[in-house]
Amino acid sequence: MHKALGLLGLARKGGRVALGEEAVSAACRSGHARLMLLAKDAGDSVRHRSDYFMRSGKPPRIELSFTKEEIGTAVGRNVCPIAALTDVSLARAFVLALDEPERFGDLLEQLTRAVTRVEQRRKEEKAHKKNQRYGKK
Repeated sequence: MHKALGLLGLARKGGRVALGEEAVSAACRSGHARLMLLAKDAGDSVRHRSDYFMRSGKPPRIELSFTKEEIGTAVGRNVCPIAALTDVSLARAFVLALDEPERFGDLLEQLTRAVTRVEQRRKEEKAHKKNQRYGKK
């Protein structure tokens, strides 16, 4: 199994992926989708709906070199033509695991900036909680 597909399985177990059109639609509308994934053999209706999902939530979309059966097997389903990762760190790791830096260079840079912002916010939140407990020194 490809490393990227293994990460999709981990994302499913951790609840960090939306699988199928309805779940991806909800994740995009709510702004939780960080990366939309489309199988290479996804149907025209799925592609058309994914265009609509991109307009509603603005997550980047990549077309994978995997079939919907391969993606489905990785996440424990029969088929899965569309999915959305909801964790930015996991999305970055997924793109890195695809081993196509020239194809996804801009996307990787965008996700790296987002990961840096998330880590900074977590660090600030931790310091804020410490200040609330013990007072600022």
